[in-house]
Order: sequence, then structure tokens, then C-alpha cells
Amino acid sequence: MGKLKESSRAIFCGALFLAVMAVYTFRLVDWQLIKGASFLETANRSSSSTVVMDAARGEIVDVNGVGLAVNKTGYAIVFDRAYMPADTQNKTIYQLIHLLSKRGEKWTDILPIRLNAKGKYEFIEGEEKEIATMKSKDFLNMNPYATADECMAEMIKKYEVSGYSAQDTRNIVSVRYNMTKCGFSLSAPYTFAPDVSRDTVGIISENSAMLPGVTAKVTTVRQYPDGTIAPHIIGTIGAISQEEYDKLKSKGYAFNDRLGKSGIEQAYEDMLRGKSGEKLVETTGSGSLASETVKTAPVSGNSVFLTIDSRIQKVLNASLAKNVEAARANGLRLCAQRYKGSSKGHGEDCVAGGAVVLRVKDFSVLAASTYPSYDLTEYLNDTNYYTSLIQNKAKPLINRAFNGVFTPGSVVKPYVAMAALQEGAITTSTRLEGNSVYRRFADTGLILKSIGNYGMITVDYAIEKSSNSFFYETGYRLGITNMNMYAKHFGLGVKTGIELSENAGILAGREERAASGGSWWDADTVEAAVGQSDNQFTPLQLATYTATIANNGTRLRSHIVSKVTDYTRKNVISQTQPQEVDNVGVSQTYISYVQRAMRKVATSGTASSMFKNYGIPIAAKTGTAVQTPHSDNVVFVAYAPFDNPEIAVAVVLEHGATSLYSNSVAKDVLDAYFYGKTVDEKGNIVMPSASSAASGASSGSTSSH
Repeated sequence: MGKLKESSRAIFCGALFLAVMAVYTFRLVDWQLIKGASFLETANRSSSSTVVMDAARGEIVDVNGVGLAVNKTGYAIVFDRAYMPADTQNKTIYQLIHLLSKRGEKWTDILPIRLNAKGKYEFIEGEEKEIATMKSKDFLNMNPYATADECMAEMIKKYEVSGYSAQDTRNIVSVRYNMTKCGFSLSAPYTFAPDVSRDTVGIISENSAMLPGVTAKVTTVRQYPDGTIAPHIIGTIGAISQEEYDKLKSKGYAFNDRLGKSGIEQAYEDMLRGKSGEKLVETTGSGSLASETVKTAPVSGNSVFLTIDSRIQKVLNASLAKNVEAARANGLRLCAQRYKGSSKGHGEDCVAGGAVVLRVKDFSVLAASTYPSYDLTEYLNDTNYYTSLIQNKAKPLINRAFNGVFTPGSVVKPYVAMAALQEGAITTSTRLEGNSVYRRFADTGLILKSIGNYGMITVDYAIEKSSNSFFYETGYRLGITNMNMYAKHFGLGVKTGIELSENAGILAGREERAASGGSWWDADTVEAAVGQSDNQFTPLQLATYTATIANNGTRLRSHIVSKVTDYTRKNVISQTQPQEVDNVGVSQTYISYVQRAMRKVATSGTASSMFKNYGIPIAAKTGTAVQTPHSDNVVFVAYAPFDNPEIAVAVVLEHGATSLYSNSVAKDVLDAYFYGKTVDEKGNIVMPSASSAASGASSGSTSSH
């Protein structure tokens, strides 16, 4: 019995052993013969890299969804390191540069060295930062005093460029240098040309065997349906600088990224940029591509809706340009005639201006214009055009609507009147002399001149006729401290809170004068009361001030962004709400009193020649600011309708001399808002026909009122 059990046990153990050996043998055959090739490939894999997938940039549109900065589908030429051996790069770059040159297309060229007419290498003027980066220890590690020839010699050696002409050598080095800066690698493809035509892509595809590692990527390219409509507001995008990269690399920016440089493009960079995706790229030990797997799909940036109405913006642009040019032409004509015995000071030097239109209900910017201006499309695509803008003495790149500061003149009188009434410096029945001279400082030899001989007048009549003499005395009684306290409440001399860069302006007074090492006198106070002295405000501040009057003393935050949505524009991410930032602290009785005086400015005062019979009742104030030795600034502010304000307007023509032209800009805007005025295909400002006017006004009411 015991022997039988031992025999059974032995048989069982033997069978178990044979079964285990059979399993091992089967697995060995499976591993080595059946799946051997697959496992060998896996074993040979030596690395995996994560490659960034670009996201489409969000678009910028007007309040009605009309595109201002949009995306078009384009093609970029990209170098892929997984397919581009090091020993083929120079030849490939040479072939591509010549292909694009023949087709008139651009490749990315940032090398701060050029070949001069004598065939010598030299540094490009104005590229000091790039030159310093090139010489730095991170790249060439050369002496700061190294010449262009020395830098080129080092890079020619570094990139093994030989057998090419001097110009071709320079171009190849430029591309290789930028590839190095951008960290060209398996995980970082290099964009050789960001925007090429479909035909060029076809040629590259046909010759792919001769261009290893060169691929065409479908991408999005910034496009401006009308690059002139609001360039200062939309802003620009450009290549990331070394300083920007150092700050932003922790946020996922690459050295060959582009980002907002100014305007909304810069202010809303985080919203517009989108979120890049990632794909996993695996390569074999020999460097061949093994597989690609998308880990995270890219997410397009958000779309930004501005508060601007494109139609009204176009009218404001055209009118501002037309009237600046008309003021200058009129000035030249009057100078030639020696009008009033003078051959200067008639507007011949008027070359610039700015204007802003706000909606009174929420202080959103309906339109904001700067003259001279520029074309965004040309700015980004034509180097010569950009150079001409930089060299233009009129400085068209400055956003005069938000950053230009101008001496305002008499448009400040309404707030000075309200401050004086509230502080008890005068009453509504106070009568002061409103004649052509002001003699308070006569014993010092200072006699200030004024227009008109109105006798003893009240403040409402002084606003209507814009009597300086009356406001000189009012300012003296009020004092500069009180005057400036109210000015800030109205938004003068302080930032409005707009989302873009803006100038705080200059509020004349002891503090400002002391900062420049000067002293403040009573005579300065009376000058400040009529918008002279050191006062300088932006058109945006003047529009905000006017809207505050129209809004019965409540100042809201001026803003230019209506909402932010996802890329599809269907889901709202954020919506700008009206935000109260101040109240002027003036009794409604006095506010209403000054409002009625501003209404008289339009019906029987200094603006009546243009607005007395205007179809919509408006309240207004004119201003003329002395700018010796130049022609006077002319300023106009208004709101309408008077009894239920919807929009506020501020226009400044620098050295415009004659108020006709500033007033005309405002009238064109009012016509556009209330009557559907528009700009035709030829650039002319036209009133639509009766039938189209009704539809124009109707469409305007949904977005503008």
C-alpha cells in the first residue's frame, strides 16, 4: 500500500514538472519566435518625448460680433527633429530659403547681422538687445566687444556651414541660430515659416524626399478684416523676447511662441492664448520614430467681445481724419492771407487729435479714435511700413484717445461751476463781471484777457457764452484745493479704470507744481479754472467727465470689454457689469442747473451755430486752449439726448484753432448714432437713404443705446 502511494506521488510530481516545463517552453517560443520582433522593437526604444500641440488664439470682435482680429486657416513650415538628421539641416534650410524667396514669401529671420553693400558682415542698427543675447554665455559666449565678423565666424564653425555664398551663409546661420534659441529638439519642433501659401505647401510635399524633417502644419494665422478700424485698441502680437520668456516659461511658453504686445492682445493674453495640448513621441535607439500618441488635445483660446460698434467707430475715424486735415488746410490758407495780421497760429500745425464716445448707462466705450493712425495688417507684414511709422514725427503709434494728454480749455467750466456752487463760493444768483479783461492782479501788471463784454452775469450765462472773466473770479473764490478735489471726483487727473493702458493726465495745482520744483500762485489758480495752467487730460477722461455730468454725478468705471466667451462664442465666461467708482458730491439742484446751462451752449451759446436746430437735443461745452507758440487746441464735449442721455462725446484737435472742426467730429458721431450715418466703400461719410436709415437706427438701438 505504501509503495503504491509513493508511486502515485512520483507520477503526479513528474506530470506536474512536465506541465510546468511545457508552459515555460510555450512562453519561450512565444516570446522569441512569435512576438520576438515586437519585443525587440520595444527593447530598442531608448526615449520618449512630450511635444506641445499649439492651440488656436481666441478672436477679438466688436459688440455685435463683427470680427476685428480673427483667425484664418493657414500653413506653417515646421522642422521635425525626429526626421531631420543633423547633417542634412544646412542643405534643407538653403533649399527652403530659395524656394520661399522665389515665391515672395517670408521665413523667420531674427539674426541681428546683415551683409552690407561691400560684402562685409555688420550689426543691424536698433538690434542691440538681440546682439547682446547672441553674444551671451547662453549662445556664443563671446566678448561684448566682438565684431559682426567674429560672431559670424564662430557661428559658421558651430553650425558647420561651408560651400555657400556669403548671403546664403548668413541666412543659413540665421535659421540655425534661431533653432538653437528655440531649443529645437524631439520635443520642440521649429517653425521655419509661420504663414505660407497652399501652393508652397504643395511644392514642399512633392519634394519631401529631398527635404527630410520638413512638414507643413495646418495652423491659424491672425487676420484683420479691416486693419485700420481700431489698431491701438486691438493691439499687436509678436515674437516672445528673452525677458518675456524668462518670466513666462513657467506658464508653458516656448521661445518660438508669439504673444500679445499691446492693446487687447496684451491685456487679455491669458484669455486669448488658449491651452496647448501634448502628444507623446517615442523613438527608437537609432532615432527613428516609433509611435505618436495624443495625451491632451489643445483647447482654443477665448473670444473677447469689445463694447465698440464698428460702424460708429469707422465714422469717428473718418471724421477725425477729415477734420484734422481740414483744420490744417484752413490754417495754411489763413496764414497765407495773414489773417488778423498774423502768419501763424491759425491751425496750420494741426496734425493730431483724439476722440472718445461713451454709453452713459454703463460708461462702455462705443468708439475711440486716434489720428494719425495706422493699419495693423501693414504693420505686421511690411517692415518698411513699420519703419515709416517709427520715423513719423506725428507719432501715429500713440493711442491719443487713451494716452494722449491735451490742455482742455473751457470744457472744464461746468465742473468748476458745480464745485463753486456746492462749496458756496458763488450762488445761482451771484453776478460777476463778464467783460473782456480781468483786473484782480492789475497791481502786479497782470491783466488777463477774455472774450465778450457781457457786464454782470450769472454762472449759467457764463457757461453759455464761455466767459473767462467770470470763471477767473469763480476759481479765485473756490481755491485750487477744492477745485481739484471735485476734478478727481469727475474723473479728471485720475485713471478711469479702462482695461488698457491709459494716462492719468495732469491736474494743475500745488502738488504737481512742487514736483517740478516750481511755486503755485493765485494767478495759476484762476488760469486752472478755465482749463489752462498745467492741466492736461485725455479724451477718455473728458468723455468720462461728460458722462458723469449726464449721469447726474455718478461716475462709473469706463470699460471697453463687453464680455469674454469660449472660442465658439456660445458660452459666456465673464460679463462686464457697470461699476460705480465715485460720486461727485454735488447737490442734484446744482447739477441740473449746470446741465441746463450746457443745453443753452447748444441752443444759443458757443455751439449754437451747428447745433441750435439739431434734431436731437444735446448739452455741450466748447473749449479753446492757448498753446503758445502753437495754434490753440480746440475741444468739444457733449451728451445726448439732453432729457434722457444715452451717449457722451469728447473731441480734441491738437492745435486745431477753430472750433468748427472739433464740433463737426461730434456731429458726425451723433448722426451715426441717432440717424445711421456710415462710411461707404470709398471712405466717404454718408447719410443712408430714408429706408436704410430706419433699419440702421434700429440695429444701432440694440447695441448702442
